[in-house]
Formats: sequence, C-alpha cells, structure tokens
Amino acid sequence: MDRIAWFRRAALACAVAVAAFLTSHPTDAQIAAPGSPAVVMAPAARPPAAPATPATPNCVIPPDFARFDRPLPRTQRRLLAGQPMKIVAIGSSSTFGAGASKPYNSYPSRLAAELSREFVDHDIKVINRGVNGDTAVDMLARFERGVIAEKPDLVLWQVGTNSLLRGDPIAPHRSLLHGGILRLKAINADVVLIDPQYAPRVLARPNHDQMLDLLKQTARVEAVNLFQRFALMRHWHEVERMAFEAFLSPDELHLNDFSYGCIARALGGAIAEALTRPVLSATAPAGKARN
Repeated sequence: MDRIAWFRRAALACAVAVAAFLTSHPTDAQIAAPGSPAVVMAPAARPPAAPATPATPNCVIPPDFARFDRPLPRTQRRLLAGQPMKIVAIGSSSTFGAGASKPYNSYPSRLAAELSREFVDHDIKVINRGVNGDTAVDMLARFERGVIAEKPDLVLWQVGTNSLLRGDPIAPHRSLLHGGILRLKAINADVVLIDPQYAPRVLARPNHDQMLDLLKQTARVEAVNLFQRFALMRHWHEVERMAFEAFLSPDELHLNDFSYGCIARALGGAIAEALTRPVLSATAPAGKARN
C-alpha cells in the first residue's frame, strides 16, 4: 500500500469514529436543532413536596364561657378536705367521643387531663358514660347503674341533640330533666347541664332554639349550672370566623379532636373557677344566667 492510500484510509477511519462519538454525545446545538435525534437530558429528580399541614385553630374561650353562674358546693367541699373527687359525664355520642381520632380525645378524657393539671395534688376521676344515639329517656333508664351507683360529686349531663335529630317533641323534656335532676340532688351531687352542639345538622332542625331555651330555663328553675356549648361553638363560627370543618367531623355533627379539647378546656376552667371561689361566695345566691 502506498503512503497516499494509507493516509486516505486513516482519515476515513477517524471520520467514522468522530461521527459515532457525536451520535452518542450530541452537542447542545444538535439537541435543539429541528429534526435531530430526541436525546434530551432530564432534569435532576426532586423529592415530592410534603402536603401542607392545616393550621391548628386557636382555642378561643371568652371569659363568660369559663365560669358557671352557680357554685359547685359538694365538689368544692371535697377539694377543700383533700378528698378524692369523682365526676360522671353522661350523654350521647358527643360524650362518648364519636368523631375523635382516639378514645382519649373525648371530652371527658381531655377534661380529666385539664383538671389534673389544675389540681396536681388531688385525686380527680372522670367517668365517661356516653352512649351513641341516646336520648334523655335512654339516659334516665341507665341513671341508677351508670351514674348514681358511682356516687359522683359532680354530674355533667349532655342532652338534647338526638331528640332534635329524631324530631321528638320538646315539651316532654321539661319533666324528664326535672326527674333526672331530682334523682341527682337526692344523692347531693352537683349538676351541670350541657346543651347541644352548634352544627349544621342541629341548625337544620327548626325547633333547636326551643330545646336551647328549655335547657336554659330548666337550669335556672332547678338551680343547677348550664354549660352553653352551643353558644361557645357559635362564637367560633360567627365571631372567630372558623369554618365548620375546623371544629366538626365530616358528618357535620360530631366534634373533632380540636373541639373536644377546647370544650374540655372551657369546661375545666369553669369547674376550676367554681372550686376555687371564696367559700362565702360559694353559698351566695346565683347570678343572672347568660343569654
């Protein structure tokens, strides 16, 4: 082979090698050029963004909702004597804790924690006697074994919601409540009534205002306290501008972890205030009920 032919073959081999390299390693211009092979480098993979965590609402409790109109004389005497205190919470699903993520997020469980923090050196027990779906009639049927047998110092009676949802007449509740309160007073227990929750399914009942008025009147006539849960939750929605989903479960009826905790804090504050009032005011006439 002469020298000229050898150079021609070497040049041809180099050209073939360069072409092969450019095919597998295109330049930026080749990538962008129309009709060029679709060889595009993907950007570096990024981890998926974490879903935004909804902001926890503030537990807003106006002072009027953390104070009872009347004292809790029996429970206060137990406290002053350094004796154990027993509280029984009777009611329906919003006492049982429906809608809470865990049983310990029910309001009675959260209330026990609130009172334990407030009265560190005292033995305070809160018993949950909530049963899903119960009405006043159902609760009275288990008063003896579920409430009175426990010999409670304080009874928290949440009532009225299921009767509204079932369309039961309101008027008979006056005598039902009277009979139940008489039984509790007969064992010298302090009594707090708890009215329905502020929720779309309750608001949809045309006579919900009548139930609220009856409970308010009953508390006044029977000289017991009323914890106005409805008004407190309405304050969250109408004044604090909290959406229903912030304090209710998706069923638009039951509370959620936030509202159970905030209700327990308000109720615990009211109980603590009543138990630490000067003894003289604990026997004074009750003030005017809130509207």
